[in-house]
Amino acid sequence: MSARLLVVDDEPSMLDMLSLLWRAEGYEVETARSVGEARERLAERPVDLVLCDILMPDGNGLELLREIKASDPRVAVIMMTAYTSTKSALEAMKLGAYDYISKPFADLEELKLLVAKALEKTQLVDENVYLRGELERRYAFDRIVGRSPRMRAVFELVERVARTHSTVLIQGESGTGKELVARAIHFASPRARQRFLSVNCGALPETLLESELFGHERGAFTGAVREKRGLFQEANRGTLFLDEIGDMSLPMQVKLLRALQDRTVRKVGGTVEEPVDVRIIAATNQNLAERLAQGTFREDLFYRINVIPIELPPLRERREDIPLLVHHFLLESSRRLGIEPRRISVEAMRRLETHSWPGNVRELENLVERTLALSTAEVITTDDLPLELLIPGQTGAATPTLPSEGLDLEAHLDGLRRELMRQALDRTGGHQGQAAELLGMSLRSFRYYAGKCGLAGRRDDEEAAATPPTAEP
Repeated sequence: MSARLLVVDDEPSMLDMLSLLWRAEGYEVETARSVGEARERLAERPVDLVLCDILMPDGNGLELLREIKASDPRVAVIMMTAYTSTKSALEAMKLGAYDYISKPFADLEELKLLVAKALEKTQLVDENVYLRGELERRYAFDRIVGRSPRMRAVFELVERVARTHSTVLIQGESGTGKELVARAIHFASPRARQRFLSVNCGALPETLLESELFGHERGAFTGAVREKRGLFQEANRGTLFLDEIGDMSLPMQVKLLRALQDRTVRKVGGTVEEPVDVRIIAATNQNLAERLAQGTFREDLFYRINVIPIELPPLRERREDIPLLVHHFLLESSRRLGIEPRRISVEAMRRLETHSWPGNVRELENLVERTLALSTAEVITTDDLPLELLIPGQTGAATPTLPSEGLDLEAHLDGLRRELMRQALDRTGGHQGQAAELLGMSLRSFRYYAGKCGLAGRRDDEEAAATPPTAEP
């Protein structure tokens, strides 16, 4: 994208000369003949650099400099004057001017170099602020936690994909970490020094989404009081993440497809096609194959974005990752809350491992942070966990799913039996007879399995008189 310059001078010949000079250099140029007119131009559209005369018919250029720096410090300002004054030069530099030059210009090549350096500094400041913010947020591979076979396969694919410029489609349930994977791809790619921008396609009405993606011209619609650049332009040479693309309307799908095919965008209300170089990473929690069959998602767009598909497994299908995730979130949340790192008991961890997690990793992360915020204990126990993780029938459990690597069915059933027996004993105050009734088991059978599982409980008088079984019933 070419830089935008605003030239402010009350001399028409100077405005004409500088406009021709900068347009020949490939810049977009706006002009103003007064301080008031300059304010109007700045309100209409953002600029990257201002060349401003100091003495103006309706005010002082130094006052305009002060306003510009207060409104947007990143804008470079070069002051011009035909009346050289050390005092005014010092004042301009104190107010944040990039430089101060005298008219008439002795060397236009020197002036070109000055403007180029000022714009380069502005761009470097933008990049440094952006990269510093992203590094602080630590969006990289270390944010994606897992060691299960399915997650290892995801890691390997992400590393290979990151080296390319191909379009990626990430599919998975809500909360599985689709944006984390998208950011990991970006920051491991050749585009890592450029911007990663994202938009939720299902969160905006169609008209606003079009403006958000492609930008709009001033007056394009009610409320468009100034020109706006879209995310495609802002993410130029970087990555644009289109989250929940399955929620995009059919008319918007057509416009997006055209932008992807032609690698150009046109602002709402505009007539000029602007070339863009953007890597697209799309994501959805919907089944796009079903949407294709229903006619609510375009087949040509699907094949355009589905160049490299990545499927993220739900948490219930990689339960072996839960302990690793819990410890990761315990450390992160403790650091964020400014408290000493906490530990979690074996029994509490077991409850987390057996929960169905309909909200996936995001639900687990929120639960850990909420638990740390509300508990003062050094060790998180089952007493600190919410009721839905403790009461059978309240977990929102889905139909059991066989992990891709298989499981030991007998061990799984033994673990389930032990957990339900333990909960029954907790609910009945440790009375084995009452616990057996809750589970529809005979007392002999309950005692046998209690002994086998190492569960203790109190016996009432009737239980004390009974003879413990010596063999499995």
